[in-house]
Amino acid sequence: MSTNTPMSVLAFLERYKIHHILFWAGYHFTWWTIFSGDVTEVFESVTKPHGIVKYLGYVVYQALGVYFCLYVLIPRFLQKGRYVLFLTSTLATILAMTALITVNYFVVGAVANMSVYDLYNFSPRSPLTIFKHNALPSCVGAMTLGMSIKLTKNWVASQKRQQALEKEKLETELKFLKSQFNPHFLFNTINSIFVLINKNPEMASESLIKFSSLLRYQLYECNSAKIPLKNELAYIESFMELESLRQNQNFELKVHLPKVIEGLTIAPFILIPFIENAFKHLSEDRKLKKWINLNIQLQGDELVFELANSANFELQHSLPEGVVYGGLGLRNVKRRLVIIYPEDHTLIVTKGEDMHTVKLQLKLQKEIQEALKKVGG
Repeated sequence: MSTNTPMSVLAFLERYKIHHILFWAGYHFTWWTIFSGDVTEVFESVTKPHGIVKYLGYVVYQALGVYFCLYVLIPRFLQKGRYVLFLTSTLATILAMTALITVNYFVVGAVANMSVYDLYNFSPRSPLTIFKHNALPSCVGAMTLGMSIKLTKNWVASQKRQQALEKEKLETELKFLKSQFNPHFLFNTINSIFVLINKNPEMASESLIKFSSLLRYQLYECNSAKIPLKNELAYIESFMELESLRQNQNFELKVHLPKVIEGLTIAPFILIPFIENAFKHLSEDRKLKKWINLNIQLQGDELVFELANSANFELQHSLPEGVVYGGLGLRNVKRRLVIIYPEDHTLIVTKGEDMHTVKLQLKLQKEIQEALKKVGG
């Protein structure tokens, strides 16, 4: 019973908006205390009938005016860009609040059975004095406070919606880029195996076996946003072996892969497009010397990826103007790097006449589960 009582009270307050009444009651009590400079005097005043009438006049009229502005004027005028109407309507509402509170002062005098000017020592003895020096500043303050809270809440809600939309957009874009990459890889690999079927059936068979294992990995083991780095490096090694099968003896491949620290993760297929692109730029002339050097190092939680390959000079100059060889994969991976590692990567791609180089520095993350296991161990 005791555990449910606080929740029941909160639910009651929320349902009937009692907290709004408490807020305005507290606000005006504070304003009155600051204005008089004596909290004891304020307590004594609100125990008297005329003091209660004065206090309720401020609370009720200002709350009505502020909520009229927040829930009628802001949606109808401000949020629709009708700024002049909003400004004039808000000023009119403040003046109406001030006028009603000024009239209420005379009700207070009637309840106290004495002149309101004598009761509160107003000088000069004029309704304009009450309007200008008492009611108006309070109404302006209440309206400013109410609008500040409302507009701040609207801004926070708008920011949350914007962040949710941006997150959804990024997730959708990442899925699109990944789906765009997968068919790209499949097309290139299947085409390579198809070429080998007539030239070297045994090599084609071996390539098909490797390709099936790569495809299994691609379909079932890398559907998360981040995967273990060791899995991705193993995939890269198998991929390069598959691509090397269709090269002749004039091809030289040097690969250095690091000893992976457990728990490090990486976005899947973030490195493969560079390697795939390197193989595509090799010369088709089987007499020419071709080579690819891949060096991947780990410096703490930072991965340094360095790739160099001999370039296909003839192919570069035979392409029509505006055509970028292998551009789809590279554009995708650059976009993915911007989305997934916006502040945590540095990429330098250099294209020369006879050599292309790629250097990527990537700050990796540690898998939380692995880190917790180590702490627990």
